[in-house]
Amino acid sequence: MNSKYIYKSIIAVAILGMASCKPELSSITPSKGSADFSRYIAVGNSLTSGYADNGLYLEGQKNSFPEMIAGQMKTVGGGAFSTPFFKESEADGSGYKILTGFTPGGLPIVGDQDAHTAYRTTTPTKLFTKYVGDINNYGVPGIKLLHITLPQYGNLNNYYERLLPTDFPNNTNAPYLGFVTAKPYTFFSMWLGNNDILGYATSGGANPADQPTDKNTFASLYNLAASTMTANGAKGVVATIPDVLATPFFNTVTLGSLLAAVQVSAPTINTLYIRTGKNVVRAATAKDYFVLPLSSANLIGTGAVPYGLFPSNPIESQWVLDQDEALVVADYVAAYNNTIKSVATSKGLAIVDAYALLKEYSAGKVVNGVPISAAYITGNLFSLDGIHLTPMGYALIANEFIKSINGKYGSSIPIVDVTRYRGVKFP
Repeated sequence: MNSKYIYKSIIAVAILGMASCKPELSSITPSKGSADFSRYIAVGNSLTSGYADNGLYLEGQKNSFPEMIAGQMKTVGGGAFSTPFFKESEADGSGYKILTGFTPGGLPIVGDQDAHTAYRTTTPTKLFTKYVGDINNYGVPGIKLLHITLPQYGNLNNYYERLLPTDFPNNTNAPYLGFVTAKPYTFFSMWLGNNDILGYATSGGANPADQPTDKNTFASLYNLAASTMTANGAKGVVATIPDVLATPFFNTVTLGSLLAAVQVSAPTINTLYIRTGKNVVRAATAKDYFVLPLSSANLIGTGAVPYGLFPSNPIESQWVLDQDEALVVADYVAAYNNTIKSVATSKGLAIVDAYALLKEYSAGKVVNGVPISAAYITGNLFSLDGIHLTPMGYALIANEFIKSINGKYGSSIPIVDVTRYRGVKFP
């Protein structure tokens, strides 16, 4: 990453932030329209839970988009909204990444914040302290559509196990879809499906156990989820899957940036070699996507045969989503999103096109004087893991949900002030 770019971007963010004006809010009398927001529940994965910076922790939970939506819904008759917050004494949650500074060359130094205070046991399995209380935000990091009907999913996902009322394996019949619908609700948001492709992409397509969910299976399960959520007559809103390949996770470490770093000490090197998902070693091209963790792995150029610089020691598949694998990701995301839109339309649900929204902001926009883009660290949109959003990013998402709800159901829920929320936290 170019150090001059980082420092200039930081200065620009600071100047624009100080110069920004308060947004002008029109005086509209809030109305619920044809919807009933008295018990709103949020169904989804990590994006719903407030996951950020490669972890679920208290500050992120407090800045989840359902929390923001629920707060605005109170102006139109919305009821209490309970998120399964970590206690203040467990604020680190699962642990998360923090920005600790920059190298003399301007590269970010990312560390870990993790006191393990939120765990009741760490061996042989990490299990969180049980949450006790009402739940409206059912966001579970890691959940796929493939998991929503599994009776013993709590045995596979400690974030979900934390929410269940008894220790496993005693509670052996708690499929996610049944759990979230066990109590009456009047309105819901549902953002599911991201993880059915994300794991394949972020692992560079190298994990045999994390392949994309079959398209027909995805369609069947999404239909089931939507049918179950609307069975009691509740209205709701769903969201499409973002463009995975447009995130900083796949656009921060580039072929150009890697070669530039290598050429500081080896100026004649102009080619890097990768092992593709088909076990073919070839020269990398600009159509291949290197994953963000490669930047901190410090592998390039190491070893007796310098890593990545010769065909005999290529960059392994786990560090790169090659051109063919990227086409797979794009194809599955498009198919999944067609399913989501089709099912939502058939059920009369509001739709948030998160794919289009994040694509729109990835190139860069200014909101109330604050620049927002998909640039890693300086862009304000994505958190330190390069996949999940910052509080400011989640505020943008909350507003898009609110706009879709208002447009579909004739309500006038006020939007949130995006500038009240932070981007990446600097040391």
